Amino acid sequence: MKHSLHKSNLFYAMSKDNPAALRVDAGDTITIETNDCFLGQITSSDTVLDQLDWDRINPATGPIHIDGIQAGDVLKVTIEDITLEPKGVMLTGPGLGVMGDDMEKMEAKMFDIDTSEGTVSFNGLSLPLNPMIGVIGVAPEGEAVNNGTPGRHGGNMDSKKITTGATLYLPVAHEGALFGLGDVHAKMGDGEVSVSGLETGASITVTLDKAHNIKTRHPIVVDADGVYMTVSSESLDTAVDESVKEMIALLRPHTDLSLSEMTMLMSLVGEAQINQVVDPLKTARFFVPHHVLDHYGITLG
Repeated sequence: MKHSLHKSNLFYAMSKDNPAALRVDAGDTITIETNDCFLGQITSSDTVLDQLDWDRINPATGPIHIDGIQAGDVLKVTIEDITLEPKGVMLTGPGLGVMGDDMEKMEAKMFDIDTSEGTVSFNGLSLPLNPMIGVIGVAPEGEAVNNGTPGRHGGNMDSKKITTGATLYLPVAHEGALFGLGDVHAKMGDGEVSVSGLETGASITVTLDKAHNIKTRHPIVVDADGVYMTVSSESLDTAVDESVKEMIALLRPHTDLSLSEMTMLMSLVGEAQINQVVDPLKTARFFVPHHVLDHYGITLG
């Protein structure tokens, strides 16, 4: 069955206590409208940025209760489509991002997004879009987690791999999962070093279902290239280390390899990559290409 959810159904923290805005069955498809991460507060480069309401940042649309999904399950999120709005904004300034200590004032920059050509102009430099979902997740196991923070539940992972055609797997802590998403970027590079991507509103179509042959403690993304284990931590070093360990824990039971052999294989074929380095927790992903999974007959999902 198909559903839709308007962007007025928003929340700022993922929590088991959030009332469901929509109830669907496992296997249903939903088109979800999203606000930009500033909730439309920045309307021009002349907006008085010191007056931004920082309590209204990173709204997510939802949550969605999925009947048939229980605590201990893994939610399978297939991203069918991302349709961008034609306007976008970026922001940086003191205390924000990698260069925050060197900034003297807050600045915003507005963009026209050419959705037909799939490009955006940065001062005359034409750049290809790479639409992706910054905030996407389910209710965490314990206390509420604000939408600006990533974790095992998903949240603000800021992964450019979470895009059209990809499938995201999220460990579920509560009945119904309470899924939501927002913070869409029309374009972003790994790291999100300025503290924002090209922020915009969007309409996103996803199919939500129960995964049947995958168990994980952290979010996993699968796309046409391979599989990515995603881990967030206060330290990027720790996030990278844990993403490797969790990938080995995921794949090794499907092989006859010793721990030493699997570690050697990961050193040969795996890639340690970065999602973002500017949120309260840093997020890394560890990638393994499909041909490795195919060799060992590993099917995820």
